[in-house]
Amino acid sequence: MKLYIKYMVSLRCKMMVKQELEKLGLHYVSLDLGVVEVLENISDEQREKLKINLKKSGLELLDDKKSILIEKTKSIIVEMIHYSDELPKINYSDFIAEKLNYDYTYLSNIFSEVKGITIQQYIIANKIEKVKELLLYDELTLTEISYRLHYSSVAHLSNQFKKVTGLSPSYFKKLGKKRKSNLENL
Repeated sequence: MKLYIKYMVSLRCKMMVKQELEKLGLHYVSLDLGVVEVLENISDEQREKLKINLKKSGLELLDDKKSILIEKTKSIIVEMIHYSDELPKINYSDFIAEKLNYDYTYLSNIFSEVKGITIQQYIIANKIEKVKELLLYDELTLTEISYRLHYSSVAHLSNQFKKVTGLSPSYFKKLGKKRKSNLENL
């Protein structure tokens, strides 16, 4: 039985879900971002307890099909951008549609209707978060980051970064270094 969980976006979230399942005596086959496959059937009482306990941790057990589809879409995007070593070679829209086995236009319409932003805007927001992370790690050049995240050019990445954050990537990186040195001097 598959359970879909909203706001499950990190390894810490996965650990919390694992603990809650163990408390209820439930065993899982797989535990991924946004989805858990449980070995046994869950009683209504167990489902309600899990729902309440997850809510205390800031997570939400989903019931309706649209919410589940949106969470699946978000999980694929987060996984693709933040946890994969390499982004897919095909268009993101084709990749997402293929992974979920749905028409992309349908997915896009539902996503926009419920989230108030497009899938593309969600992808851009996640890519910019990844750029921030990579800039702060200071292991890759902007050119390497641009290539890794499939931007057509460094200028395109820089423009998109500035549009989203209000800062240039180099200024953001400088702020990060300044913040880090301030923390080290405490």
